[in-house]
Formats: sequence, C-alpha cells, structure tokens
Amino acid sequence: MRRLLRLSFIVLIVLRYGLDELLLSSFRPRPMRLLARLARAGRRLDAPPGVRLREALERLGPIFVKFGQVLSTRRDLLPPDIADELTRLQDRVPPFPAEQALRLVERAYGRPVDRVFARFEREPVASASIAQVHFATLYDGREVAVKVLRPGMLKVIDEDLGLLRTLARWVERLSADARRLKPREVVAEFDKYLHDELDLLREAANAAQLRRNMEDLKLVMVPEMVWDLCTEQVIVMERMYGVPIGQVQRLADAGVDIPKLARDGVTIFFTQVFRDGFFHADMHPGNIQVSLAPDTFGRYIALDFGIIGTLTEVDKDYLAQNFVAFFRRDYKRVAELHVESGWVPRHTRIDELESAIRACCEPHFDRPLKDISLGQVLMRLFQASRRFNVEIQPQLVLLQKTLLNIEGLGRQLDPELDLWSTARPFLERWMDEQVGWRALINELRDEAPRYAKLLPEMPRLLHQALLHRAERPLEGEMQVLVHELRRTNRMLQALIYGGLGFVLGIVAAKFAAYLPIF
Repeated sequence: MRRLLRLSFIVLIVLRYGLDELLLSSFRPRPMRLLARLARAGRRLDAPPGVRLREALERLGPIFVKFGQVLSTRRDLLPPDIADELTRLQDRVPPFPAEQALRLVERAYGRPVDRVFARFEREPVASASIAQVHFATLYDGREVAVKVLRPGMLKVIDEDLGLLRTLARWVERLSADARRLKPREVVAEFDKYLHDELDLLREAANAAQLRRNMEDLKLVMVPEMVWDLCTEQVIVMERMYGVPIGQVQRLADAGVDIPKLARDGVTIFFTQVFRDGFFHADMHPGNIQVSLAPDTFGRYIALDFGIIGTLTEVDKDYLAQNFVAFFRRDYKRVAELHVESGWVPRHTRIDELESAIRACCEPHFDRPLKDISLGQVLMRLFQASRRFNVEIQPQLVLLQKTLLNIEGLGRQLDPELDLWSTARPFLERWMDEQVGWRALINELRDEAPRYAKLLPEMPRLLHQALLHRAERPLEGEMQVLVHELRRTNRMLQALIYGGLGFVLGIVAAKFAAYLPIF
C-alpha cells in the first residue's frame, strides 16, 4: 500500500508539471506526438521543459533531487537546456530534527553523546539529501565535524529505486530512441552512487586516501578522520576553517591572490587525475573553501568525499594517447583511438568521425578561458557522440563532470585564465612519465624484480628439462643428448633474439610517442 501511494504521488507530480508531455514529445512516431499534444491540452505548461523537470524533482524529494544531480552529469544523454537546468538543483534540503541526530549518534557509539563529545552543537551547519553535519568538541580539546546519515535512507532509497527501475523499463518499451538513452543503465549507475554515499565509512576512507595523495602538494587541505569514531552511519573529522570559494570579494579583501588561486585549482585537478588516478569528483563551489589561517593562507580546503573518481592505468594510457593526438591536432588518430577502444562500432567511418571531432575542437585552440567554454566543447562532442553511437565510459563521465566544475571555478576566480597554458607544464611532465623515456625506465624498473627472480632459475629449469627428455626411451642416449642440446641451443637463440627485438620495439615505440607534441 505504501509503495502504491508513493507511485500515485509520483504520477500526480508528473501530470502537474507536464513531464508526460515532455516524454511523449521526444518520441518519433506520429501517434506518440499526437498523444503528447492531447496530454498538453487543458494544462498551462508555460515554463521551459528543463525548468519543469527540475521543479518536479525538487517536489518529489531528496532522492529524486540526487537523481537529477547525477543525471545532469550525463550530458551525452540529455539536450543541453535540460542538462543546464538540472545542474541548478541544490543539495540544500531541510535538516532532520536534532533529537534524531542525537539518537543516531548514540546508537552508533552505544553510549550517550555527552560521554563521546565534550560539546555537541544541536543546530546543523549543513544539510544535504544524504546526511547533515554538526560541529562538536572532543574531550581532548579537538574541534571536529560530525556527519550523520539521514534516518531511514536505505529503505526510502530502495523503494524509490524500485520505482525508477520500473519507469526505466516502461520507457525502453515505448520507444527505440529511448533505448539509446539506456535508462536502466542510468538508474543502475545512480544506484551505485547512492549506495556508495550511504556508507560513510567509505567516504572517510576516500578522504584519507586523498589526504595522503595531496600531502606533498601543499595546495589543498583535506580533513583528518578520527577513525575511533567513524562508522557506517556516523563519521567524525577534523573541523576546517575557511571561506567558501564563491565569496571571491571576501577572499580578495583578505589578501588572497585570486589569479594564483585559479592556477592552483587547475594544478590540483590535473595532479589528482593524471598523477594519482584518484580525484574528487564533486568539486562544486559548495564543497570547496579557502583557508585564511596564517600557516595555510590561500590553500584550498576540500570537503564531502562521497563521490570519488578513479582511473586505471589503461584509462590513463588511453587519455595520454588522446592528449598526444589532440595537441598535435591529429584528429584522425583521435577517431582511430575511439574505434580501437570500442567506444564506437567497428564499422564507423574514420573520416566522418575525424571530421566531427575536428569541427568540435579546432576553433578552441590557443584561446583564453574567458573566450571559450569547455562545457560547449563537451556538449558538441556529446552531440557528435550521439550521431556515432559513442559509448561513454562511467569513469570518464565523472572526469568530464569534474572538468566542468573546474571551468566554473576558473571563470569565477579569473576570467583571464588560459586553462591550457596553465596546465601545459604539468601535462608535459605527465606525458613524459606516460609515454616518454622516463616511462620506459619506470616500466623496466617495475619488471626488474620478476626478472631478477626468474633469471637465476633458468639454468636449473633447463637442466631439469634435459633430464626429463633424456629419460625417454628413444633411439639412444647419445642421440637424445645431441638432439636436446641442439634444440636447447635453438631455444636459447630464439629467446635471446626475440627478447632483444622486443626491447628494441619498446624503445622505438616510446621514442616515436615522445616526439614533440606542443
């Protein structure tokens, strides 16, 4: 009955905001378009479709707001106006009562709050769709932030996800064009994000890893976790003091070098992505502050680590090859990489994909950030991707989303910032590590322990092989020995020549890839 009531409420919201008309009008068959016009009759739907969708998600509650936020990152699936509107969804929702927060904390620790904290502020300082944050003080004097998971979230999420899966199946059955949008896969991706965020212990581990990675950079601060007080429902971390990065005038009045702050943001982003393959994937202004303390003046402060992106060595190598091709403006190679990686069907014509990529990227080289929009570039690339049925990888979608966040921060801080010129020194070092001589040396160094263990065993292994062959009842011991010696000699020659050729091939490939690209 409860699920039926929830479904009825969703249907009412869909009808009130005209989402049924929005869905039907996107279908190609003429009967569907006619049905959309009939659905619109008798209702005032003056607001643009994206606005109506955003307002409907806000009315449906925190889970649908979070779904809209995740959906806004899939610009490869949405029209530009709807994607832009969904990015306006705010993560600020009404807090749950302080009494509930206190009960959840006591349940997590199995003892009263006043035995855990010397002081616990009942009024939350931040409230989101998944959790809310309270400030507190430990008995040893440390000031901390306590993040508490919203009560009953798992049950509500599972119920709403079940409804979303049902809706996704209906959409796929109604339209072949809707199947290309992969609604069930989008819901599955949303399911993963939500359940990852529901485990606050996972978020604490993400923060700890990011803190270790960024420790030597001295540009960004990550709060330290109080592990003795971290559970799946409640985590406790160091309290950070900073000014929200969106308050640019306040930062400038305090003496912060705003252009340097913008450049530091680019450096932090590229370091996390290309050096570590582990990056903060929710870097909107609400999660970024700037320290004004004397010993850490001007450093970024990162908050909220529920969404973290990761890149494998294969991903990084693929990106490295794409960067080489892009900076050489070798769009044919970019198109070939898309086909080789399986992103587009094998039958795709390379020349057509090359032409589409050139049209997207060529007008934007050598221009300052104030004159270009990476969002527009990505949007055109996504439009081209729909034409060629490009399969966008989830981890790279997160990377694209974070790149859009960085662009927004750069525009806000320093409209004169040239993103590519700022990133060039870092990219040159990174490319050297990925495909240059340094990469060859690093690979040989990584493989050295295996070779060091294998090479001393080679004589014994060869001797055992000879004895095993010699024990066979053949024509005669001498003939067997001569035969095995000749065969072993040929094997050793093939091994030596083959290994030499392999090493020379690697050297040649690395040398070719390391040709100047800027």
